[in-house]
Amino acid sequence: MLSKAQIKYIHALQHKKYRQKFGQFIAEGDKIVLEIVLTQPQLVTAVYATTQWLSQHSTAIHQYPAAQLHEVTETELKSISSLTTPNQAIALVNMPARSENIELANRVTIAVETLQDPGNLGTIIRIADWFGVAQVICSPGSVDPYNAKTIQATMGSYARIPVLEADLAALFQTNTSIPVYAATLHGQNITLFDPIKEGVILIGNESKGLSDDLLQYCTHQITIPRIGHAESLNAAVATGIICGRLLL
Repeated sequence: MLSKAQIKYIHALQHKKYRQKFGQFIAEGDKIVLEIVLTQPQLVTAVYATTQWLSQHSTAIHQYPAAQLHEVTETELKSISSLTTPNQAIALVNMPARSENIELANRVTIAVETLQDPGNLGTIIRIADWFGVAQVICSPGSVDPYNAKTIQATMGSYARIPVLEADLAALFQTNTSIPVYAATLHGQNITLFDPIKEGVILIGNESKGLSDDLLQYCTHQITIPRIGHAESLNAAVATGIICGRLLL
């Protein structure tokens, strides 16, 4: 049975200031919890799951001491879940140590400027995983990558893709030899570009796009050709199309 202290702590982690204070975040969902348990077991401090989930994945969780495994009822799981319809498992995960040095050479990176929707960021992380992108970099002011909705939208890809935070302008100033492909509405037709093995794919804010301050550091402004009449594309959808063109 869950204690009031456990419930209070898990609820607190639904807020960014407490995630930062305690250095932990919530991973929620059957597949997502399993992915993190299998790929980053050293970061998982507790698993709250139904009897069925614990039994089904007993091999994957055998390395955890009993004190870290909490068998809960569906009602208890609902009481600590941030989802309208809870899944069968929730994990408490330590945030990985942040790297001070960000490498851009000899790899492809996705960078986002002040992206606000957690679903978009989570989907972009999943896209990065699909296309073999090395990392995702968020500017200050972007949605928290440890937001529960972001983690859920990655569908487990978060465990494989490093997500970093950096001042993008400063990063580009110190990496002038690395090409930066900025997604804009008035750039060069993306179909004219050859596949790339190195560079940064830069995606802007959902409503404002990329700032002029950042565009000055971009080597290429690229555009997905529009055939119909929509004013713009969803940020994550655009990222997927760009990756499909530039990375294959």
